[in-house]
Amino acid sequence: MSESYPSKVEILEKEPLLRAYTKVNRYHLRHELFSGETSPVLVRDVIEHKHAIAVLLYDPRADAVVLIEQFRAPPHIAGIKNPWLLEIVAGVIEEGETLEDVCLRECTEETGLVPKGLFHIQTWFTTPGICTETISLWCGAVDSTKAVGTHGLANEGEDIRVVVHPITSIRNMLRDTTISNGTTLIALQWLLLNYQATRDKLERA
Repeated sequence: MSESYPSKVEILEKEPLLRAYTKVNRYHLRHELFSGETSPVLVRDVIEHKHAIAVLLYDPRADAVVLIEQFRAPPHIAGIKNPWLLEIVAGVIEEGETLEDVCLRECTEETGLVPKGLFHIQTWFTTPGICTETISLWCGAVDSTKAVGTHGLANEGEDIRVVVHPITSIRNMLRDTTISNGTTLIALQWLLLNYQATRDKLERA
């Protein structure tokens, strides 16, 4: 049995609060309720951020995942003991770029690797309560023996170290809460849930 959902949203006012790399706007709005009535006027501050991609790099022959480590200022400011986070490749989508183009660009910049057999997994909102940003997650095959050194763009202050973890290590890290980056958690949990099918698919890439 299908259920009906509210569909009406009315934006009454939009106040710009910040104009920088990220825009922040304050919205005054109201929307239809599940009951069919209309909500009171709500005030919501919304961070309007560019959308991004993330790429899970898997080596099916070595049965290993290529990850990166880099410093993140917000975790440091939040008081995290080690703000050099373990992550998968990710980057912002610029105007005019295809998602595949961004995947290849970011993988080259952050790891020096060019993935084969790229395929899309899922897209989601990072923080839907306050931010418009979405993450488009992809997966591709790489040769992990070539995953060495540090990478990144100097003009963007990037200092990114490439690391390789066998799938057994990935399972252990997920159990002991080593990973604190949400996108990385989603990607690695997805890989374990779809492990054999992904390995078979990327072995043919």
